[in-house]
Amino acid sequence: MIEELSLLEKNKKYVWQPFTQMKEWVENEQLIIERGEGVKLYDTEGNSYYDGVSSIWLNVHGHQKKELNDAIKEQLEKISHTTMLGLANVPATELAEKLVQITPEGLNKVFYSDSGSTAVEIGLKMAFQYWQQIDEDCGSKDKFITLKNAYHGDTVGSVSVGGVDLFHKIYRPLLFDSLKAPSPYCYRCSFGEEEGKCNFSCIKELERMMKDHHREIAALVIEPLVQGAGGMITAPKGYLSKARELCDKYNILMLTDEVAVGFGRTGKMFACEHEGVSPDIMTVAKGISGGYLPISATLTTDEIYNAFYDDYASQKTFFHGHSFTGNPLAAAVSLANIDLFEKEEIIKKLQDKIKLAQNKLESFKELKHVGDIRQQGLMVGIELVKDKKSKEEYPWEQRKGVKVCMVAREKGMIIRPLGNVVVFMPPLCSTKEELTEMLEIIYESIVEVTE
Repeated sequence: MIEELSLLEKNKKYVWQPFTQMKEWVENEQLIIERGEGVKLYDTEGNSYYDGVSSIWLNVHGHQKKELNDAIKEQLEKISHTTMLGLANVPATELAEKLVQITPEGLNKVFYSDSGSTAVEIGLKMAFQYWQQIDEDCGSKDKFITLKNAYHGDTVGSVSVGGVDLFHKIYRPLLFDSLKAPSPYCYRCSFGEEEGKCNFSCIKELERMMKDHHREIAALVIEPLVQGAGGMITAPKGYLSKARELCDKYNILMLTDEVAVGFGRTGKMFACEHEGVSPDIMTVAKGISGGYLPISATLTTDEIYNAFYDDYASQKTFFHGHSFTGNPLAAAVSLANIDLFEKEEIIKKLQDKIKLAQNKLESFKELKHVGDIRQQGLMVGIELVKDKKSKEEYPWEQRKGVKVCMVAREKGMIIRPLGNVVVFMPPLCSTKEELTEMLEIIYESIVEVTE
């Protein structure tokens, strides 16, 4: 007789969860989400939860947004997928035009993929191949400079330019070498300088590295304004624009990874806009489809594109592609997502919500074990510390961030920590009332766990 398993038992028997220690998963009670509506998620038991991290930084307009649902249904009646290897399709073509229109000036060519990791991988390959195919003698240009605490995805290339040891050090033998510049982590400054009164030593060190190695460096790979998975580390004002100036000065391409920070998360459509920066290569994913379907894009300049534009015999083709590149369903819902940004004035309406969150977070600063609060738009990281005066960290074994998130779950909200950093990144459609309630849950959860 075949044993009849419950849904959760089937999950624990057959599924390997991402970024999860499976022993803990299997031996503890878990949730299975069945449906969503607005900013709420509902499990198989009928319990509701605020989606406090936008289903891992993806969801923009809430779940079951009619306009997005309709866009997928309409496209489904035409065709669900056709290859872009030797063919084009309607939604991907129209989406490329729209992306060029809304991204920083100069990004005129769009290469599609299916995740943030692969979008970065594509950008790395483009940058490397570009330097090999131009006529100038610029040096080897076969290395990349990135930041400590950087996270750019999980493929081997994107891990090679990552800087989060917990995620990346095990794979060291598989990776290519990259240069690691200091992270602009003001709360834990590598140079012991005080936030707001520093000498911008992190930028000075970045320049020193570029000056010494510019003939080797193909590109600077950077998360503009916020290093997401590294702990919601927010760069000081002026850091990004200065990095752009240095790239120009030392003939280094700038690759900005807007996978997490793009599509309104920082209070502007793209984080680069805050400092008027136009990169040479930019990657987008996550919010591009409103959180509905996997799609990403790597945008670049005409100058880089033209280094590949030649006769067939030259073999300067960019040899890269994915089976689902430019998927029509994903492209159609991405077009509808961008249309909603314009019709519903998402960015304009965000500003008051950002201020509300900022005001509510003021009270968190008084908590005994909150060391730092980092906010850029509706991206928030609350760093918990054992000792506020010395900034002593909680031992990772104590799992304080995890415990806060589990208490928040009991109170009706799903959030996920980055070590001792509690992350809050709600859907942009959240109302002021919903934001207030979500922040109150986080406050109460921190108090319960740490005090």
